[in-house]
This record gives sequence, structure tokens and C-alpha cells, in this order.
Amino acid sequence: MNPLLDHSRQLNRRNFFQRSASGIGQAALGSLLYPQLFTNPAQAAKSSSLPTPHPAKAATGLPGFPNIPATAKRVIYLFQSGGPSHVDLFDYKPSLLKYDGTDVPASVLGNQRTTGMTSNQKGRPTMAPLWGMKRCGQHGTYISDLLPHTQSIADDITIVRSVHTEAINHDPAMTFINTGSQQLGHASLGSWLSYGLGSENSNLPAYMVLLSQGTGKNPGQPLFSRLWGNGYLPSSHQGVQLRPGSSPVLYLANPKGVSPKQRRRFLDDLEKLNQQHAAQVGDPEIQARIDSYEMAYRMQTSVPDLTDFSDEPQHVLDLYGPEVAKPGSYAANCLMARRMAERGVRFIQLFHRGWDQHVRIREQFPRQCHDTDQASAALIKDLKMRGLLEDTLVIWGGEFGRTVFSQGKFGDPTSGRDHHGRCFSIWMAGGGVKAGFDYGRTDDFCYNIVENPMHIRDLNATLLHTLGIDHERLTYKFNGLDARLTGVEPAKVALDILA
Repeated sequence: MNPLLDHSRQLNRRNFFQRSASGIGQAALGSLLYPQLFTNPAQAAKSSSLPTPHPAKAATGLPGFPNIPATAKRVIYLFQSGGPSHVDLFDYKPSLLKYDGTDVPASVLGNQRTTGMTSNQKGRPTMAPLWGMKRCGQHGTYISDLLPHTQSIADDITIVRSVHTEAINHDPAMTFINTGSQQLGHASLGSWLSYGLGSENSNLPAYMVLLSQGTGKNPGQPLFSRLWGNGYLPSSHQGVQLRPGSSPVLYLANPKGVSPKQRRRFLDDLEKLNQQHAAQVGDPEIQARIDSYEMAYRMQTSVPDLTDFSDEPQHVLDLYGPEVAKPGSYAANCLMARRMAERGVRFIQLFHRGWDQHVRIREQFPRQCHDTDQASAALIKDLKMRGLLEDTLVIWGGEFGRTVFSQGKFGDPTSGRDHHGRCFSIWMAGGGVKAGFDYGRTDDFCYNIVENPMHIRDLNATLLHTLGIDHERLTYKFNGLDARLTGVEPAKVALDILA
């Protein structure tokens, strides 16, 4: 029930006189306990200084959480929007060279759904990896030659080759992996973590978001703010997008002519009014609004410090590559993510667009890999050097993979790969995940999973587990149900990938 509507219905003539009577008694009591609230404003201005700012206090999570031993304190999610091709990056099958150009057998295709872009295509010609791969690290895992920097961190990451999803189009797939449902209106992963665990930093939000555009498909798939929205959780848990340029957060700066002291006094007075209203109607969103105003006030000083790279040594900037000097680039956002991790931001999510190679994959894909390779590896190396990788879980991956068969005429320069949710690859590092490890296996066509499947519900359950959360116990009452990130269908933690 909406508490505001409930309140308006209850405010009849009888309730009005009842509340008036009690209000008089409350005013009398307040005049005895807090006489300063009832002084003349002009006298108060002469006899008192400005209202004392609220002490900085990090937001706490739910009582009892973490409820299992945690190996990670925070997450950096490098979300590759558009669906990177697992066939060309991580899931090497030498047998594909033998089948190159021949139709994928019907026994492999089965009755799996395909998008409208290839459902009526005549033939499904196998397209072997278009670039070389080599064995990397002590355990000899295959990683594409398009990712030479990622090859150098093979011993620090776990590659999962058996992630799968039912969604085959971008928006439902991105909504699914980020909120646990293909339907709109659910809370995002970062919002769940903010709600359950709170923040380690009183001056920055628990959940922060950075966007970048690659040089593969430009523009990439649209990104909607609901992907980092709070859904039915209090609005104070929604992700805060940090933008490049002189105004990283919109409407954060004071208007012209308004000083910080004036802003502080305004917020204190506004909080008193909001607290009174909250006591009357019991709407939790009022407290969320108060918290948001306070966070915005503190961010006026914390955000400029966060976004100023002038204190970074040159060797660190060089580690991320030349694009790090370009605000809003993937490299700059990766460095920003490390700075956020240092400051205790709970969940940091980078959305990088441009991985949707339906056409001209030979032209677009190398550029997209080049955009992300050095900075992704640099982030792992940088965290490791600072001792942060041990308790920071880093995830690299998209919403699904790509088909092993060609979209378009085989061998044509304009051909590409269609969406494929049946299996795809991600990698994870730090936060209690094994280093130098492979998990999951697909068939000879990188098309079906034959060992250790990991549904995206399992991925989210595993992520929560590293942070000390039993995914079945992190719930929120919504529409009469105990809503949770992993939904109502079974989800299991992939214990085999944990150190």
C-alpha cells in the first residue's frame, strides 16, 4: 500500500482534531526539551552560529550481513555491452578449422532460438576463429592474440567458458544479467549490494557507474539508467553515474550566488521538514531523499578529488595506456575504478559499448579489443600492486556471446556473428576467486555446454557469496513476495572457482 495515499484517506475530521490535540502536547514537550527551536529567528541568528553539519557517516547495510564468511569487500564489473565473441577470444577449438565453411550440423544447432537477423538465413556456415590464439600462463589457457595484455595476466584470472542465458536480444539480456530478471522494474546488482552491505565511504555513493564507447560498432547498443537503477529498493541505493568533463555529477554544484554555508543551512532546514513529514506518513522514500541530499553535499568535495589524476605517477598512467588522458575513455574509467576501490566504493560498474559485431567483424572486432585490452589488464596489475586485488572481485564480460556460424555470406568482408546466449565466456579475478584457472567446457563448435554450466543466476549467486551474502537470504518485500537478485528459480554458487 502507498503510505501517502493511506495517509490522505485517514485524514478525516476526527483524525484532524485528534492530531491537533496531540500536536499541542508535543509542542509543549518540545519547548521544554529544545527551547532553541522556539526562539525568535532574529534572536536565534544573533545568538547562534550556522547549523552544525551532519557528521560524515558511512551507510550501514542490513543487520546480520555479511551472513557468511566473505573473501571480497567490493566489486569492479567491467561490463562489455553488445556481446563479445567467445569464439574469437577465449573458447578455442582446433576442430573448427576442419569444419570452416561447412554448415554447423543440425544435431549441434538443435532447436535453439536465433534472432530475426539469421532465423531465415540459408545455411549456417561454420566460421572458425578469425585470429590466432595461444596458450598463456602456467596452466596454458587459450587467449586470443587480439588481447596480448590480457594474455599477460592469465595467471591472475579464472576464465569461465560456460555462462549461459535464455535472453537472445540485447535489452532483455542486459536487463537479465544486471537485475536478475528480463522484466523491467527490478533492482540492479549494485543496488542490492548497497542495500545489503552499505558503504565503506561516507563521502561517496556505494554504487557508481561509468560509461564509455568503443571504436568497434559506433554507436553501440543504448544503455538505459534502469540497468543501474534501484527498482523497488529505496532510491538511495541506485547507481550514481559519473560523467566525463568538468561536471562529473549533474546538478552537484551550488547555483551561482549560493555559498556552501548557505547550502548547509538550507539542507538542515529541509531535513527538519522532511523528518516531520516522514513521521506523519511513514514513507521510507522521504528518508532516502534526505540521505541523497546529504550525500550530494559531501560529494561536492569528494568527487573533484576522485576525478583529479594529477596525483597519479607517470608509470601508473603509462600502465593504462595513452587513452587514460582522455576523460570518459575506457582506460580513464578503469583508472577511475581503481581510485574508487581505494576509497571504499562498494560496487563499481563500467559499461563499455561497441561489441555488437553483426557485420564487418574483421574490421570492427580488433579495434574493440584494442580499446579494452591494455586498460583491463592494467587494472588487475594496479590492484595487485596495491594489495587491493585480494579483496576486490573484478569481472569482465557481456550479456551473451556470438554464434560460431557466419551471419551473412561466408568469407564476405561484411559478414559477422549473431547473438548466442547458449554459452559464452567471462573472466574473473581477485576477491577469493582462483588465479590461473579454467571453468566450464563447450562442445567442438563452442555452441553447447558439456561441463559445469553457469547460468547468470549462478554467476550472481557466486558474486554475492564472495561478498559474504547467502543469495537466498538477501530479500526485499515487494508485491507480497520476498524479491531477490537471483529470483525464484534455482541458483547455485560455483564453489569450484573459489580459492
